[in-house]
Amino acid sequence: MLVRPHSEDVRIIGFYLGRVLFLASLAGTIPIVVSVVSGELGLTGGFLLMIGIGATLFGLAEWIRPGPNARLRWSEGMVVVALAWILVPVLSAIPFFLSGRYVGFLSAIFEAMSGFATIGLTVVNDLDHMSSALLVWRQTTHFIGGQGIVLVALSVFAGGGALALYHGEARDERILPSVTSTARFIWLVSALYGLVGISALTLLLDLRLGFEPGRALLHAYSLFVAAFDTGGFAAMSTSVAFYHSPAIEVLLTWLMLSGSLSFGVHFILLRTPRNFFRNLETKTYLTTIFATSLVGMTGLVLLGLATEPITLLRRGLFHLISAHTTTGFSNITTSDLASWSGLAFAAIATAMALGGMASSTSGGVKALRVGLTIRTLGQSIRRTLLPEHTVLSNTFYQNGRRTLTSDLAQSVLVVSLLYVGLYLFGTVVGIAHGYPLQASLFEATSAASGTGLSVGITAPDMPWLLQVVYVLLMWVGRLEFISVFVLIGFAASTVVGE
Repeated sequence: MLVRPHSEDVRIIGFYLGRVLFLASLAGTIPIVVSVVSGELGLTGGFLLMIGIGATLFGLAEWIRPGPNARLRWSEGMVVVALAWILVPVLSAIPFFLSGRYVGFLSAIFEAMSGFATIGLTVVNDLDHMSSALLVWRQTTHFIGGQGIVLVALSVFAGGGALALYHGEARDERILPSVTSTARFIWLVSALYGLVGISALTLLLDLRLGFEPGRALLHAYSLFVAAFDTGGFAAMSTSVAFYHSPAIEVLLTWLMLSGSLSFGVHFILLRTPRNFFRNLETKTYLTTIFATSLVGMTGLVLLGLATEPITLLRRGLFHLISAHTTTGFSNITTSDLASWSGLAFAAIATAMALGGMASSTSGGVKALRVGLTIRTLGQSIRRTLLPEHTVLSNTFYQNGRRTLTSDLAQSVLVVSLLYVGLYLFGTVVGIAHGYPLQASLFEATSAASGTGLSVGITAPDMPWLLQVVYVLLMWVGRLEFISVFVLIGFAASTVVGE
């Protein structure tokens, strides 16, 4: 029997949700400053409207503030996170919609969800002539979403229920003693990478490619955010191919790989780097990157799409790392990418599906789940082949010695299968709209895994129902199911509970 939530439960959820929405809307001050500096004052209205709505919701949240003894429970925290990841993109779509570069409000929501979920799929019209302020807002959604929308609130507001909010965004590691200090550590790491990455990219664009300083800084910011937050939104419609620069591609590869590492691994690299290669997740991630890259590049050679070493590295290895880190950068056209078949297609689709590390900015199944799944299957096989009374080790090293319990193994297998189901669901919907199987599978996997590479299905004129389905894939894939299921249960109990 479902228990109907009390009014106090709704007040607690509304209170925390209002805070998150307000803080997310305040990020609109960044593009407002850019619009003033660049003389694009016509765009400030959309951002001011967004901030005004966010401030109003914050006022309502304070008005319904729960009693002093009320605490945010685990289930309520999950509902806050799931709702925040719907409502923040809807609120943030206002400037996109009012810019006139999107077919309708649904397309603007698609763009905002793709930004916050660090996907990179886009339905914008004429990206090459987008204003600086709107371009900065587009990348800012990546930066906020990559670190976590709720982490914004946790970095500013402390209090009961922080752990539930933290786990609701599919994060498991508490790097420092408190969730709030962990959130601030994540933002600090991102800021340090930003300082180095943006500076290096600005110098390359200015000194090597001849960009004027202001334009170099704008493109450097766009490239850094899209690479480190493994989002893939580019400043130009041709993505990384626009720059024709191997040096930039090398730097972006480093940023993509860094962004796909968990923030716990960054902490290890700062404190005890010798433990980096001991982690099961690290070994699994390096192995799958090597395997998919080797298979993919072999496939390109067999297809005759890359025969020279430098071409193989730039066309093959760059894209396979872009896919595995779920970034979505590309230096070839969508039609060229659509021509990948056989081993090349299998490798890049697998790389997207697997994704990066847990508790990072990347998406996909995650390397830790892959490693634990392989270990579980291996134990099952050994248990069958070895004598009945043989004792098998069920421990693994992941930031310390841990035990692979049956409950952990079961949860890992369930989530992994749910991801497979999500990929297949999107594939079926794509086929139902008349797209080929391979293209449908590629695009659905790209959306649900948070990659953003496209073979041409995602476009400004794509069917509205497919847009809705891809938005759902992005939302569910980013939150890794649990908070979404809790939200569904909460809604059901509200309607039919007793």
